[in-house]
Amino acid sequence: MVDSNMEVPKRGNNGVRYLVLTSHHDYRTPRRASIHFVADELTERGSVRFFSMRYSPLTKRKGDIRSFLDDRSNKVEMLNGVECFLWRTPIHPFNLRQKWLRPVEDALFWLYEHSPCSTLVDWVKEADVIIYESGIAPIFFELTKKLNPRAKQIYRASDDLQTINVADYVYRKFSRVSGKMDDVCLVSKSMAASIPCKTNLCCVPHGLADNLDSLGDPSPYGKGLHAVSVGSMLFDPSYIAVASHAFPEWTFHVIGSGQERSPSYAENVVVYDHMPFSETIRYIKHAHIGLAPYISEDVPVYLADSSMKMLQYDFFALPTVCPNSVIGGYRSRFGYIPGDTDSIRTATSAAMAAPHECSRLILTWSEAVDRLLDPAKFPDTEI
Repeated sequence: MVDSNMEVPKRGNNGVRYLVLTSHHDYRTPRRASIHFVADELTERGSVRFFSMRYSPLTKRKGDIRSFLDDRSNKVEMLNGVECFLWRTPIHPFNLRQKWLRPVEDALFWLYEHSPCSTLVDWVKEADVIIYESGIAPIFFELTKKLNPRAKQIYRASDDLQTINVADYVYRKFSRVSGKMDDVCLVSKSMAASIPCKTNLCCVPHGLADNLDSLGDPSPYGKGLHAVSVGSMLFDPSYIAVASHAFPEWTFHVIGSGQERSPSYAENVVVYDHMPFSETIRYIKHAHIGLAPYISEDVPVYLADSSMKMLQYDFFALPTVCPNSVIGGYRSRFGYIPGDTDSIRTATSAAMAAPHECSRLILTWSEAVDRLLDPAKFPDTEI
């Protein structure tokens, strides 16, 4: 039931109805991913519904970031002009990781696909544009096409399906339906090789807020030289340990790593919990170098383009230290071999001495969403 006292959805000038389908995010979570910024931009163009799936008591026990919404699941709520729904089921399908269990895995996904909740059915019927975030959402493509053949269907690949280890059922389904979608939008051209279809591919990178620079003041730092690491994805504390001891005149700021302070860190390391986005931007804008200490070289190469923190570092022209695998041809990045003390020292020293310059064209979220909704209008989306 929709709360009769809740906020009326904002409607853009053109009245287009957008539906976002995702299996990893909910619009109401305080930790924001790129799809949150897409949804924000869509509210300026029409009404937005954000449908979150693959949630059950099992995910709650595993520490899903949506767990705080458990008692608000299976109800429509409004936040910032976006209608939100977290579909909670007794069990959800997942990758059982054993080939001999694949028949059971397939059966779970088939039942999930063919037992949609009424909210999903209603929202699909009423949508003009349906955006699938990478994950299990594409298993519902055939249902949405049947319920609403007139809706525009867009797949937004923020992650490679094999990299995030989706079940074989999902990958097989995506292989069958991807070519039938209106557009398959990749955040990095390096993802194209893993996409079965080739005729409807385009590249639409992440954007940034057009007022980002204004969010970054005043500086949170005192005097001295400051390096900043933001985020928890594949975070490698051993890099911080090596670099902090090698460069005692610098202060290393570790924000939202999801880990306790390591006893191996030198005294010049300051560790912070997760902080609001605008506060994080202050630490990035006024740092002297950015750090992306991924734990190994075995990380997806598309992170070179899709990493939000490295995009933000580049916006503020920070020389960035990262593993060799995610340099990506950007002249502002300095690569090292994870676990190799000498290469860590060399790369960090080079970044500390490098000029501050932006090494790529960066879109605003408005420009990125323009391309997501109609990539054919923009030559720079071609692959």
